[in-house]
Amino acid sequence: MVNHYHVYILGCSDGSYYTGITNNIERRLIEHQSGENPKSYTYKRRPIQLLFNEVFNDVNQAIAFEKQVKGWRREKKEAIISGSWDLLPELAKASKKGSSS
Repeated sequence: MVNHYHVYILGCSDGSYYTGITNNIERRLIEHQSGENPKSYTYKRRPIQLLFNEVFNDVNQAIAFEKQVKGWRREKKEAIISGSWDLLPELAKASKKGSSS
């Protein structure tokens, strides 16, 4: 059996984003929505909505992508949420210009 790993972005009720990884997206969404863990980021930010889901066969690739996305500014997350992957190189350049001043 081939395992699948999901890197996902949730939209929270306060307008923030949550990025996570799971091997069972349906179960994980139920956990977020039900508030299973009062200490979790999404607990006080419910309801949540799944905005992005990318599936990987390799857990290491999924982990690396999740870490990468967690480090991104909001604009880059919004680009992949909207399917505008082609904007990422330009947004990466813009962030480098902003950080050098």
